[in-house]
Amino acid sequence: MSLLDASLRMLDHLTPPRHVHAHCDLPCGVYDPAQARIEAQSVKAVMEKYAASNDADFKVRATMIKEERADLVKHHLWVLWTDYFKPEHLAAHPQLHELFWKATKTAGDAKKTNDVAVGDRLLAEIDEIAEIFWATKK
Repeated sequence: MSLLDASLRMLDHLTPPRHVHAHCDLPCGVYDPAQARIEAQSVKAVMEKYAASNDADFKVRATMIKEERADLVKHHLWVLWTDYFKPEHLAAHPQLHELFWKATKTAGDAKKTNDVAVGDRLLAEIDEIAEIFWATKK
């Protein structure tokens, strides 16, 4: 063990632990459903490009990109649901749980298909969540 490692270990024992409580990762204001929407727009755009192409290699790459973007939609929705929304938001908007469940399921469905209608449905579901989100920011 180096002298630096030993010094850092000793400092760890000298510094009293601090307990921090927060209802989100950073002060509110850093969350936005636009992140999920941008990824959902990419999902839909890739679906459209897939349908317009006859190139098998392009279609394989498009499918991989679409699946990555659909996962990012789910990620951004989960962060918004678990880190931003609070019990009082759910009390005021009891449909929130169902909306998030449907949108994340639709993002999963988007990974299984190239049907542009699924991309449209995903965008509409994110827009419903965004409407409630912005109502809670007032």
